[in-house]
Amino acid sequence: MHILVVDDDPLAGEMTAALIGSQGYETLMAFDAMGAVEQLDTHSDIALIVSDMHMPLISGLALLAMLREQDNDLPFILLTGDTPDAELRQTPGLHACLSKDAELASNLETAIKQALNK
Repeated sequence: MHILVVDDDPLAGEMTAALIGSQGYETLMAFDAMGAVEQLDTHSDIALIVSDMHMPLISGLALLAMLREQDNDLPFILLTGDTPDAELRQTPGLHACLSKDAELASNLETAIKQALNK
């Protein structure tokens, strides 16, 4: 089982993957939405997607919408440098929306466990 990390900033993506890896999960990386789709097509064992919100061309929210239109219902966690408002947190199909802040490590661990029902 893999968790797909999608982030256009390689350093931020690697840091997110390291946080997830420290929890015992295997990760795959994509640097944009199209890379994410390629990873999903290549790896049938992806169980969860963790995506940055602000990416060029296709945002994390647009990626979520695109996947849902394709009947892909994998759990989806969105990360943002902004403070997510209630409307964003309640986006249909979104499992969690987390701020990239000092609490990210613990919040991400909790969100992943909830998303995977562990």
